[in-house]
Amino acid sequence: MTRSPNKLIPADFATVPGLDALDAAEVRAGTAEEGVEAIGFGVHADGDVPGALGFSREALEAAGFDAKAGATLVLPRADAPDLVAVGLGAAADVTPAVLRDAAAAFVRAASRHARLALQVDLGDADRASALTALAEGALLARYRYTVLIADSKHVPLASLTLDAGAGDAAADAAAVAAASVTARAAIVARDLANTPPGHLTATDMAEIAATLGERFGFEVQSYDKEALIELGCGGLLGVNQGSVEEPRMVVLHYKPSGEATGRLGLIGKGIMYDSGGISLKPSDPMHLLMKMDMGGAAAVLGAFTALRDAGATAEVFGWLMCTDNMPSGTAYKLGDVLTARGGTTIEVKNTDAEGRLAMSDAFALANEQQVDAIVDIATLTGAALVSLGGHVAALFGNDDRMVGLLREASSSTDEQAWHMPLERKYRAQLDSNVADISNLGGPYGGAITAALFLDHFTGGTPWAHLDIAGTMQVEKDDSWRTQGATGFGGRLLLDLARGFTAPA
Repeated sequence: MTRSPNKLIPADFATVPGLDALDAAEVRAGTAEEGVEAIGFGVHADGDVPGALGFSREALEAAGFDAKAGATLVLPRADAPDLVAVGLGAAADVTPAVLRDAAAAFVRAASRHARLALQVDLGDADRASALTALAEGALLARYRYTVLIADSKHVPLASLTLDAGAGDAAADAAAVAAASVTARAAIVARDLANTPPGHLTATDMAEIAATLGERFGFEVQSYDKEALIELGCGGLLGVNQGSVEEPRMVVLHYKPSGEATGRLGLIGKGIMYDSGGISLKPSDPMHLLMKMDMGGAAAVLGAFTALRDAGATAEVFGWLMCTDNMPSGTAYKLGDVLTARGGTTIEVKNTDAEGRLAMSDAFALANEQQVDAIVDIATLTGAALVSLGGHVAALFGNDDRMVGLLREASSSTDEQAWHMPLERKYRAQLDSNVADISNLGGPYGGAITAALFLDHFTGGTPWAHLDIAGTMQVEKDDSWRTQGATGFGGRLLLDLARGFTAPA
């Protein structure tokens, strides 16, 4: 990997280490074999307790285990595998999301062990979906970003056996294998977003994308500063003015093996580090997290790594708009006017509203590719975090069908998104006296005005927007979300792209 002279970073630094851990984890359906170090038993809040656990319901309750979904009780044994009771809640309420959470709770409870088995009675649940959810939960929960820790105590998952009773061996194997593919989308995104900004620049992002493209079957083309000038990408170039690191626009292209069912464009905000620029952010914990301001681009790239192996039938294009946003003597200023690809002029009223500027060029390029629909994903506004908290992304769109498809993908993956109003009465807040549009609205409804800004560049193409500022990270382990970057959007975008079809 080529690095700029100002970096004092080892050339062999592994930027996507989670892939190695994912590849090394053997997950299978069947019965536990010799060498298992901990065995989990799914326990419903009603019905019988698994006999192999060796405890009655009364004994479990006396030990503080109530069998609520996600609850665990570890029962250590000196000369045999530890036993773990894993709560599933009421049998009638079991869903793939419950099973995903249960598997995550189990592998966390057994975190000191590498070789695990989990026994679950699936009842009437769809077997394939249930096995995929269980494997996903385990793989995602055991993830940990440790590449820069010399003496990490983290124990990677070596093997997991999912015992769900007798089933079709080939179908079970396919269901479990699917989980490794979908987990990959999130884990790649997590690794990239967790990487410190000095270790991952826009140039690095382009090189990593090229390596992943070769491995996972998609084309990658990178545009440097000179090429961006020729393309007239004034939004991305304007944000980059204050940085010593060059910008990169990374264009991804996946083609299915058969005839494409549609053409989908994905745009990811890739602000590698966001200082706020001249509109400098306060030095608080949120500023520390701004290495994750490229979480949208990371999610798009993560999804691309899984398209081929997931059998996506649509042709998918991706635009990763990557740069730092830094203050310096050359930085863009309040009052500057930028010209985006396509000719729209933009008055800069706040340099910390930079993500929308960087992405504006990509909308014109997506329309030039004549895509059937566009989805952008960005850590765009603090207003989304204030409105919906840390578990739910804000979803906007100009097309009911696209919004519906994103909601379906959100439900399937448990990457939650809430449909917000694209209130066009607020559009006047973006008016400018010196340009076609300004990059900032009024003091309220910031997530909406940010979405309205992006809507200006869609050209009427069916579009949906995911604001993931709140969901990009968690402060502590939470179900299958591991402390740090969540990789939110990678699995959701994959689910959308896998079955995307052009509008009738």
